[in-house]
Amino acid sequence: MDESGRDLVVVDKRSLSDAVVAVTLRPPSAQPLPPWSPGAHIDMVLGPDHLVRQYSLCGEPSDRSRYEIAVLREPHGRGGSQYVHDILEVDDLVRIGGPRNKFELLASPRYVFVAGGIGITPLLPMLATVAAAENTHWRLLYGGRSRESMVFVDDLARYGGRVALCPEDESGLPDLAALLGTPTEDTLVYSCGPEPMLAAVEKLCTAWPSGALHIERFAPGPPAEHVNVPFEVTLEKSGITLKIPADRSILEVVEEAGIPAMSSCGEGTCGTCEVSVLEGRPDHRDSVLSDEERDGCAMMMVCVSRAEGGRLVLDL
Repeated sequence: MDESGRDLVVVDKRSLSDAVVAVTLRPPSAQPLPPWSPGAHIDMVLGPDHLVRQYSLCGEPSDRSRYEIAVLREPHGRGGSQYVHDILEVDDLVRIGGPRNKFELLASPRYVFVAGGIGITPLLPMLATVAAAENTHWRLLYGGRSRESMVFVDDLARYGGRVALCPEDESGLPDLAALLGTPTEDTLVYSCGPEPMLAAVEKLCTAWPSGALHIERFAPGPPAEHVNVPFEVTLEKSGITLKIPADRSILEVVEEAGIPAMSSCGEGTCGTCEVSVLEGRPDHRDSVLSDEERDGCAMMMVCVSRAEGGRLVLDL
């Protein structure tokens, strides 16, 4: 994780539904927190095992006195959400890193937002931003298992007809085709939620203009078939060349060589380990970069991505 992390105090923890808790964090002193923008997340270091998990900030970006997150209990997860729900208490100190943002809200005259379940959290600050802007048209489709499981519904009521709530037990699955089936010029699409929904959004947006779709995943996308082969990585700043075996990642080998490298999720979803590529073409396997960023070959996530050729030169 980012070595510039800081300890924050849990000042509030409350249930939003039977599976989601909201947590408010403040610094121990009155010093303002680092600024953030809609779409940003923080890393949290949890428990004696130092689990590092990413959670989207869902509060007010202009309020630098606190960070607010909402955490879904994942019964089959890796332990982070269980710790937040069952062990984390008010007055606890929590180490955090960030904020970081790979889901930036770009300027546009029109937006379509699509949220599923806890995927509403990174979109909340975006909605507040676009709602306050002049001559900006937007709408939100928000789906969930049931109305009771869908958090922040009361907050969304202030936006009136711009928000369409789609509880599955009342109206079935959201009609994504009706929303996204016809490409619209000068419109950006932002979506976050479970993988089946994101896959459907991606499929529908293939006909949209390049760069229109922006997605954030909480877990890696569908696995693709890859054949790993060894390659070399030259670290420009460190002046060394490392051999990357077929069964190890760039990040693992770099860390073993004693070279400082930022990392967090290890799955290619958080963007913490992003490194600039100086030479060579990466074999991108992350769930963060856009198609345009991948084609540009200017950066890569070294926790999962590899090399298309036999050699890369990285800014490490």
